Amino acid sequence: MTKTAPKPGRIGLVNHLASRAAALTVGVLLRVQASQRPQSVAIVEGERQWTYAQFNLRVNRLAHVLSALGIRRGERVAILSENRAEYLELTFAAAKLGAILCALNWRLADGELLHCIRLGTPGTIVISPRYVDALSRIDHGIATVVEMGPDYEKRLAASSAAEPPSAAEGEDGLLLLYTSGTTGLPKGALISHRAELARMQVNCMDLGFSREGPFVGWPPMYHMACLDQAIHMLCIGGKVIVVDGFDVERIVDLVEGEPLGWLVLMPGMVDQMIGELKRRGATPKGIQVIGAMADLVPRYQIAEVTGLLQAPYLNTFGSTETGVPPLSGSRIPIGVVPEHLSKTQNSLCQFRLVDADDNDVPDGTPGELAFRGPTLFSGYWNAPETNEKDFRGGWFHLGDVLVRNAHGTYDFVDRLKYLIKSGGENVYPAEIERVLLSDPRVEDAVVVRRPDDKWGEVPVAFVARKDTSLTAEALARRCREELAGYKLPKEIRFVPFADLPRSTTGKIQRHEVEKWLDT
Repeated sequence: MTKTAPKPGRIGLVNHLASRAAALTVGVLLRVQASQRPQSVAIVEGERQWTYAQFNLRVNRLAHVLSALGIRRGERVAILSENRAEYLELTFAAAKLGAILCALNWRLADGELLHCIRLGTPGTIVISPRYVDALSRIDHGIATVVEMGPDYEKRLAASSAAEPPSAAEGEDGLLLLYTSGTTGLPKGALISHRAELARMQVNCMDLGFSREGPFVGWPPMYHMACLDQAIHMLCIGGKVIVVDGFDVERIVDLVEGEPLGWLVLMPGMVDQMIGELKRRGATPKGIQVIGAMADLVPRYQIAEVTGLLQAPYLNTFGSTETGVPPLSGSRIPIGVVPEHLSKTQNSLCQFRLVDADDNDVPDGTPGELAFRGPTLFSGYWNAPETNEKDFRGGWFHLGDVLVRNAHGTYDFVDRLKYLIKSGGENVYPAEIERVLLSDPRVEDAVVVRRPDDKWGEVPVAFVARKDTSLTAEALARRCREELAGYKLPKEIRFVPFADLPRSTTGKIQRHEVEKWLDT
């Protein structure tokens, strides 16, 4: 007997229902953890502490507050705050509603902050008292401002603790993280629930993430190095210890008192950690892995800090757009000064190294990394031309140039899109050049990177001036007014306009200018 083929409409309906049944979101996982381990500690912040049951109820109340303010699926809610538990409450409240959290960088200058707000157009902002004045200085246009403290707690107390209706789906955006752009202004990278859960899987598979090893959330929560890992830990039922920035004494207290999972260390902080560990004669209780961005840390410091903390150093190569992948799969052994920093591939991703025409390059030949995998972000917010270029051919082009070795490891060569990594923060030269060139006394300017023992890399500016009365101090003052502190050039040198090396198209050749740093 011949079966009758199902009607196309029926197939479409079944596929849609199957897709919904297969979906999982960040907010759902918190609800599951609150049900499975209600009395387990979820978050510790100084003297404050919340169990999973307590945290989930506060998240539910906040979700109802946001809903009453008109925040719906796909709409944005912003936060401007130092690291504190409320940051995570808002993250998970947005997750349950299917809303998108705009994680604003409090280190930005007023104009940069205003750009990020206008880019995301949030309807509500939750702000800590520390940054109320900063927000008041700009014409932000946000309809509702909720200040943490009495106003925030009053709103929660008056709201329902019931689970809000499940609105989010896997491909819905969860986070808008701001990353510096080649145009000189930050771009908004949209991270979905799907990407976050895939990143969580990679952390568990490749980094040994587990609920037995608490995460110390000291990097800024607007940064994926902190917010990603905190979300993952709360989704698997572990403990997040919130620390307000790099409080080295507090972090060493935790090293001595807690068996930790991944202790993130950034360039510029490693030397401080070494000093405090030596001063205290600290004995770690147990750490699974430490560090990040080994390329930007002096190699002798890697050997010293791994010896003091008795944990290997994570040789990372990831991004806001891809998470920990594609190349954070290797560790530097304890006490070893690495001879090379070759990297190995992570799970749940594939990539190619391609030339300018997107053809695969052979081993030993530099090529741009083109990425695929479920950890990938969903594109830059309101940037269709950039997305069309960067996602061409169905691969995301990172702008990083690497070489594949014959034995299957990878060496970083350079950044196709010239980027300065300073203390874990991304700084594009165009951001600084835009400010320098806004001074009418400047004829031209170029910013290059200089290696730095503390910060990994720092920006240095070479300026051709029209008016010889212009001083480096005056330009530095202009930069301080318009740029975040970590973006300020550490040195400003004046050079003749004719000496700036240029390509046949008239562009200044940064790599040639870099050679001047040794003179």
